[in-house]
This record gives sequence, structure tokens and C-alpha cells, in this order.
Amino acid sequence: MKLLVAAHASELVAFEDDIPGFERLLTGVGKIPAAYALTRALCEGEYEEIVVVGTAGAIDDAIEGGIYDIAAAIQHDVKGLDGTFGEHVSLPTRVETGHEGRVIATGDHFVDDPEAVRLIRGLGAGLVDMETYALIWVAQQFGVPISVLRAVSDRAQDGATELWDVVVERCSHELRAEFRERYGV
Repeated sequence: MKLLVAAHASELVAFEDDIPGFERLLTGVGKIPAAYALTRALCEGEYEEIVVVGTAGAIDDAIEGGIYDIAAAIQHDVKGLDGTFGEHVSLPTRVETGHEGRVIATGDHFVDDPEAVRLIRGLGAGLVDMETYALIWVAQQFGVPISVLRAVSDRAQDGATELWDVVVERCSHELRAEFRERYGV
């Protein structure tokens, strides 16, 4: 059995409630709800793979709309003891999925201004979201393989919050098509 994971119900609007070979988990938005929900699920069940779907903001001008595999995640809302932006006091700076793809920066706020984008770009990320780092980290603690597919919903600039509400359904349909192609269901 595999586990299909998304943060927000609207990201799964194009996905049927029952998909053969998959159980479904809705985590809630942000790192703490995501970590809690996935930890509970992995304590209660055994899964051969975690498949995360959802949206992300693009902060790299070379990244257009579409679906992207995530190779690694960093955090953009932490600082180390020495004040280094993007470093946590005890967690790894970067967590990896083991797949080829993009680096995403995770944080507990919706990125929608040019100054934040500039700072986060400096960490080496091309996308931003609010859960991926936590989900990869938890999967690693349990030794469960994880794949993360993110659909670009916005450019993470002024107005991105309002735009997300408009485009999330389209993103869900794009993710469902990619999911069907990869998993055959």
C-alpha cells in the first residue's frame, strides 16, 4: 500500500476518494500539521511509498508552470544559532528524496513578496511551499521512500495568495494526470 498525501483538500479535488493501492492523507497546511499527520499515519500503518502532491510557488524565473519532481528541501524560515539564514539549530539544512528534480524551500508563511523571494533564491531553491521539508524529514525517520510532485501555482510575488485560490483546481487536475501516468491508476 502507498500513501497519497496533500496538505489542503483543494489540492486533491481532481483525485477520486478511492484509488486502488493508495490510502489518502490530508495533513493540513504548514510544517507542524504536516509532520504530525504523517507521523501518526506512519505509526498506524505500513506503507511502501509516500507520494506527496500539491502546489508550489516558483521563485526561479526559469521555472514555468507544470509539474516538478522534488529532489531536496530546505527551510526558509529558520536561522542557526549564529544567525545563518536557512539553517536550523538541530535539523539538517537539506533533506533529500533520492529522486532527480528541483530544490524547494519550505516555510510556515505564504511567500508573496519580492524581498522574500530574493532571500530564498539565495539558498538555492527554485520553488517554495509550506510542507515538503517536514514531510521528507518524517519519511526519513521512518525509512519510507517518498516522492514529491509539485504543480506551480504562482510566481510567489505580490498577489500570489489571491492567485492560489483561483488556480489550485487547475493544478489539481494537472497533478492527477501526472499521477495517473506514473502510477497507472
